[in-house]
Amino acid sequence: MTSTLSVDPANAEQARAWDGDEGTYWAEHAELFDEALRSYRTRFLTATAVGAGQRVLDIGCGTGETTREAARRAVGGRALGVDLSAPMLRVARRRAAAEHLDHAAFLQADAQRHPFPAQSFDVAISRTGTMFFGDPVAAFRNIARALRPGGRLVQLVWQAPTRNEWFGAFTHALAAGRTLPTPPPEAPGPFSLADPDRTRALLAEAGFTDPGFEALQAPMCFGPDADRAYDFVRGLLGWMLDDLDDTHRDRALAALRATVETHEGPDGVAYASATWLVTATAV
Repeated sequence: MTSTLSVDPANAEQARAWDGDEGTYWAEHAELFDEALRSYRTRFLTATAVGAGQRVLDIGCGTGETTREAARRAVGGRALGVDLSAPMLRVARRRAAAEHLDHAAFLQADAQRHPFPAQSFDVAISRTGTMFFGDPVAAFRNIARALRPGGRLVQLVWQAPTRNEWFGAFTHALAAGRTLPTPPPEAPGPFSLADPDRTRALLAEAGFTDPGFEALQAPMCFGPDADRAYDFVRGLLGWMLDDLDDTHRDRALAALRATVETHEGPDGVAYASATWLVTATAV
């Protein structure tokens, strides 16, 4: 983590990961991560309804694909992508510069506490980035403060693990027969906003109204073929193998290889997935 990054203590662990090895891995595999969510792209962007002249805040922007998409639509306006990860933001800046998107900017900051100018954005968006807040009420309240009255929040979050085949397949393979501990459903992580009732309550407490939830289902692609998908997922989730001996490690990797081969098809290695498209309005 860089010395200039001010992080809420509740987000310290996330900052260490995203501004460290995990963020570096995402930066190095930006195209695969973006491709994995490609099936949600059109619906998500349509829901943001970004138009000419608007000011857009992209929370957890990663390597900047959604920020760049917003900037293309916000002609005469601006799009600011915010993330904890310096490695991913370097990729984001490079790609925006290559496209001459001068009104797209990127900031390494903790959106939970960063002092955005009040009422300075028309819409806040996030593609699978809001589930990692240590204190989601504080984070959503800070985002609401940055939006003008009537400004919109549009976020894509995962539905429950049982609705996401990819999660079950990979964790089962890499468990190698172990019973892995299940994190509390409200802990920061991919599924912390999977319960609409909880998310609705968090948004209301933070100052948002009119929450809407649209259930989406789409294939999630992890690579163009089994070899690429195997290498990608192994690198992404290899930490799950750290406490295994050689025999169980080989067993886990064989199981991972088997599941990606089973899911290989003409469009790559695809698994079923499910998200919520969540919308809300700032008071």
